[in-house]
Amino acid sequence: MLLTPQSVELLAPVGTWDVLEAAVAAGADAVYLGGKRFNMRLHRTDTNFDDEKLAQAVKYAHKHNVRLYVTVNNLISDRELPGMRDYLKLLNEIQPDSLIVQDLAILQLAREMNLTVPLHASVMMNTHNEHAIKALMEYGITRVVANRELTLTQLTLLKERTGIELEYFIHGDMCVAHSGQCYHSGVVFGQSSNRGRCLKPCRWPYQLIDSATGQAMTANDPGPYKLAVKDMCMYSALPQLIQAGVCSFKIEGRMRTADFVSRIVKVYRRAIDRYIADPTGYTFDMDDWQELSDYRSRDFSTCYALGNPGASSIGYTGEREPRFFSQAVKEADVATATSIPVIATSSLEASAARPRPQLAVRVACQESLASALENGATVAYIGGEAFKPHKPWSLIDLQAAVSLADKYQAKVVVTTPRITMEREIGESEQFLKSLETIKPHGLMVSNSGMLRLAHQTVTIPIQTDFSLNLFNHLTATWLKNNGAVKATLSLEATYEQIAELAKNSPLSLEMIVHGGIEAMVLDHCVPSAVLEGTAAYPCHHLCTDKHYSLMDSAGERHDLVIDQYCRNHILFAKDLCLLPHLPALLYAGITHYRIEGQHYTPELVGKITALYRAELDKLTTGKTYTFDKTCLDKLAADSPRPLGIGAFRYRISR
Repeated sequence: MLLTPQSVELLAPVGTWDVLEAAVAAGADAVYLGGKRFNMRLHRTDTNFDDEKLAQAVKYAHKHNVRLYVTVNNLISDRELPGMRDYLKLLNEIQPDSLIVQDLAILQLAREMNLTVPLHASVMMNTHNEHAIKALMEYGITRVVANRELTLTQLTLLKERTGIELEYFIHGDMCVAHSGQCYHSGVVFGQSSNRGRCLKPCRWPYQLIDSATGQAMTANDPGPYKLAVKDMCMYSALPQLIQAGVCSFKIEGRMRTADFVSRIVKVYRRAIDRYIADPTGYTFDMDDWQELSDYRSRDFSTCYALGNPGASSIGYTGEREPRFFSQAVKEADVATATSIPVIATSSLEASAARPRPQLAVRVACQESLASALENGATVAYIGGEAFKPHKPWSLIDLQAAVSLADKYQAKVVVTTPRITMEREIGESEQFLKSLETIKPHGLMVSNSGMLRLAHQTVTIPIQTDFSLNLFNHLTATWLKNNGAVKATLSLEATYEQIAELAKNSPLSLEMIVHGGIEAMVLDHCVPSAVLEGTAAYPCHHLCTDKHYSLMDSAGERHDLVIDQYCRNHILFAKDLCLLPHLPALLYAGITHYRIEGQHYTPELVGKITALYRAELDKLTTGKTYTFDKTCLDKLAADSPRPLGIGAFRYRISR
């Protein structure tokens, strides 16, 4: 690869005008910044640019031959769509060099409004396979901010297979969870990490405990901050990064000071220029490295760029943590006041002519499948992640499941993993071909790449899971246009936001109303890192005969469930339970309900399914409906975790 000064873009973060001037003066090729609305840094009122300042910033950057990208990278609700249209119109007039976007609705709006500003896919889109990139390219995306869990080798492969421009974080604050797949802050605080207001529960102190005994795993405990990732620093690996084909080196830090940003930009500018001028004569500069180290906030890690870093990427002591955004709190239980209105029986009588509500149950094994079908499930979800000790569903298992569902006149829908990187996407290509022979009643996919691959491969109906973060009807339109016939609502959307979306959606919508919900999904293995201090893999399978949980400082236990790919899924401390609120949900127009039963025993799956089936059937008879509160007590007594109401304590998710 022949290098020129145009081969690599050094991209600097900007939060205020003085930082803009400092970044430009320090040698940034491009800057990225946000307006006062619709971006991922909304905690502070003294950062970001109002409309007038945005226009001035574009002119200032272009005067100095610097590109400027505007972040429009949070999820938007239906109520916010008119404001987003106005904002996009303004941005199209002032002509920044690109918009960095997360919500699929922006792709729809860009076509509708004939936007001429190029679009870049935010890291929050969790773009991690070639099919996702190709799907986005069809909608005008010219650059992807790559998933932070991708290695440089994987980035090279994606570049070769798609030709897309790749942007990659090289310095700054990183998340432990996959981008766009962390719901902890949004559900517990009503402050969504996908909407620019994350309160960082990943940086709370936790104890690792044995789930069965509650005993703390204190031997060799490295410190309380089990999920606190160190700052990314790729200075030592710049040659590898450049040779991987990454075109834009992104520095994180839109809330940083002018001095902080200026120092980092200057150090990377010098290194990039030296390497491009003389790659074989390039040497590591200890003085620049010392400057980075002296002015660091947290300690440094190359994170996933050079492979899974394990324990070496975590700042367990917390001694260099610059700020704690929140502290652990008790999650809302079923008795907490909710934003869900009380619906009078008379309001429901008009709904008696509606078809029988569909009740879907996700199950982990054949025994649970039978239990769900026997007790009234109309749809069963199988496949995807297999949480230990359960094993993945074989093709023979899937065929048997379809036959069993046929006996009950029910449907079996096969699911795919939420994260489908190089290994998983390769397996999926073969797996989807097999489904044409097995002929399940449907397929549920979890990211845009799998949606594209499935749409091109199978003839069975395709639907999408909650991980696509459906928050408005234009996103539903995008999903429909790309092959989906049903979609699952965001876990963070509240009753008011769901009711608004249900009125406008072109797709059938399914809502999760009960079950163990995953707050985060990580490629980082918590038990291996804590108990063995591993800096890398192979995995020693500590989860084979033991289950682990994280206990926060509020005394809430978050169970760790580990899938066949060794990804850690961290559950909320309380299982979602919206049983008392079915009348209001039905009134809002929701007719497809789901129980997440993959973390339950077959016996409990049957009990929960029967209870929800009975309540839904009572609601659609047209007779007077009364909810028996004693059933909640029985349900709570049987549940492996306390019951809660998730995001529904809030009127809106911010």
